[in-house]
Amino acid sequence: MKAKVNLRDIIDGMEMQFDEWNTYLNRSTGEVLSVSQNDLRAAEEDEPIDHLPDWQQEDLKIAIDVVENFENYVELPTKYDINEYQMMEDFCYVLSDGNKKNKLLNAIRGRGAFRRFKDLVFQLDLEEEWYTFRDNAYKEIAIRWCQDYDLEYK
Repeated sequence: MKAKVNLRDIIDGMEMQFDEWNTYLNRSTGEVLSVSQNDLRAAEEDEPIDHLPDWQQEDLKIAIDVVENFENYVELPTKYDINEYQMMEDFCYVLSDGNKKNKLLNAIRGRGAFRRFKDLVFQLDLEEEWYTFRDNAYKEIAIRWCQDYDLEYK
């Protein structure tokens, strides 16, 4: 039986990804879990874990479950699947103020684009609009991902 997944948990999982970590949805429970790649490698080695500290045993138990029951897990879109640069560019094009639009489009060209964009969004008093736009973009990605994996969401 598949659990109904919480869209907010999916979005949070997509936003809170780190290098060397994988984020999964457990299809049975609807829980979103992050697992380090080191723990996944250790889980594949199938060595005893009872000598490890409790916190590490818990992390490895999750990793072992992911490895042994991989068909029960779906990896969330990674930061490489989520094109935040495209989000920034799309945001620029929805602005009705041509001056602000052009300033932001210039800011996202070349190295340091993300920092310049965020600084300029703040200076132009567009923070609320940007974060609303970004949140909606993440929500759309999460919904498409759920649909791709035939997951019911709430």
